[in-house]
Amino acid sequence: MSQVEFPLNVLLKFVETLSTELGHETATAVIKKSGLPKEWAHDDNFAALNNEQSALAYARLQSALRAYYGRGARGILLRIGTKLWNQLLDDSSFGIKAQAALIRGLPKSLRRKQALDLLVKILSAKRGDITLHTLDLDLLFADSASPTTLNQTDDTPVCFVTLGLIRECLYWATSEEHDIEESACHAMGARQCEFKITIRG
Repeated sequence: MSQVEFPLNVLLKFVETLSTELGHETATAVIKKSGLPKEWAHDDNFAALNNEQSALAYARLQSALRAYYGRGARGILLRIGTKLWNQLLDDSSFGIKAQAALIRGLPKSLRRKQALDLLVKILSAKRGDITLHTLDLDLLFADSASPTTLNQTDDTPVCFVTLGLIRECLYWATSEEHDIEESACHAMGARQCEFKITIRG
């Protein structure tokens, strides 16, 4: 089985957003209490990682937050995911920005799938890591790499950052809230993480 990879530029934006959301002192406390590498208390120490190390760091940081905050971690990670979408867009390549501008000019009914395709492109380290499927009127965002779940097992879905990213991506595209559910999670033993997006009317 090939190693799970995660784009380093996305990890760096995630770490920056996490630090801003929690505050540097709290983020440092989470890292210390969780037994994570102490150098992770300084954001710039992530810059030397490769994409495989990036995936492991992404999973371990989220696992540490879930352990530290318990049930409260879901809301924190969702907020981080929500804020991360705009950070990633602002920091994206010219090609991604040009595609984003085109999407905003489309009829609203066409924007959802195009926007999620853009998110797939941003989050994928390798082609095919994430796929998007049409289910009648609804959409299914399927993450087979599932970096959040690397070396993780849980009784419930854990991909709250991805959920927040999907939610904000769709809101950015349509100015509408969407019902999104993680219907399968690799941490629970599923083959991949799946997010069902219900399209109303």
